[in-house]
Amino acid sequence: MNMPLAIILLVVGLIVLWKCADLLVAGAVGLAKRLGISSLVVGLTVVAMGTSAPEVAASIASVLQEEGGGDMAVGNVFGSNIANLALVGGLIALIRPLVVSSRVLRREVPVMLLAGLMLLPILLDKHVSGPEAIVLLAVFAGLMALLIYFSRKEAAAGKETLIEVADELEKAEQLAGRPLGTNALFVAVGLAGLAAGAKMTVVGAVFIGKEKFGLSDAVIGLTIIAFGTSLPELVTCVVATLKGHHDISVGNLVGSNIFNTLLVTGAAGAVKPFDLQGRRLAGGTDYWIMIAVCAAFAGTAIIGKRTIGRRAGALLVCTYVAYVIYLFYA
Repeated sequence: MNMPLAIILLVVGLIVLWKCADLLVAGAVGLAKRLGISSLVVGLTVVAMGTSAPEVAASIASVLQEEGGGDMAVGNVFGSNIANLALVGGLIALIRPLVVSSRVLRREVPVMLLAGLMLLPILLDKHVSGPEAIVLLAVFAGLMALLIYFSRKEAAAGKETLIEVADELEKAEQLAGRPLGTNALFVAVGLAGLAAGAKMTVVGAVFIGKEKFGLSDAVIGLTIIAFGTSLPELVTCVVATLKGHHDISVGNLVGSNIFNTLLVTGAAGAVKPFDLQGRRLAGGTDYWIMIAVCAAFAGTAIIGKRTIGRRAGALLVCTYVAYVIYLFYA
């Protein structure tokens, strides 16, 4: 393989991941609506999982590599979480001060932090086993069940609605009226495209990172793959912010981090138990940087009385830039 081909693979792979994740979500929502499943349940499950589909696909493709796949998979999780809050969250706040709802600060943010801390005892021995991966997936499933339960209660009481998934559900309305087979085809093509896109992304990223820059598997996962799989969140949040939908942006960022930590790590380990080659991801520097960024995001919202202003946004972006520089020179 040569460098131009690797760049093409990386770019095309990321585009395929992005578009096929949209196709999978739209087809799955269309199927669910045709089968009479409520929009609430669809939004909390299918749509939410779809936003993390690129990370899931890329991490699974990583662990299926001969060696170093575990570092890329976990690095993808850490890097995506850091990019979501520091880079994407910071850029959004620079565009327009970001308002964080009291519910998110009270419920989703603590869950995000607890999910991150839950990884520590699992990663300390530098090995993620099948049973440990199943535990992560079980916790994820339990959290989803609780989220659906509380959201149904709030919706019944007329307190809150799931506006963060309104746009996705609206886009799927046209699919709901189409034949069942058409929606099933969209789901099948979306899943196949995710697998193909993930393979292209990982192969291209590994070649570029190692041959051009001499990067380790961990740094490749923390930077190239993580940034690429976070692009959908970046675009979605910027568009939502420009429209004034703060709940969409914050919900997407915090929710995506919870999904990455539990679903992505758990899915990768369930497909193939994997090892970590160094201490940096197994409770080392990069792990604690991820936790610190999550805490800093919450802290800026609390200090700003539920508003992350432009100064705080600039600080978050500078933090991400400093982190990337550290990765390349550490």
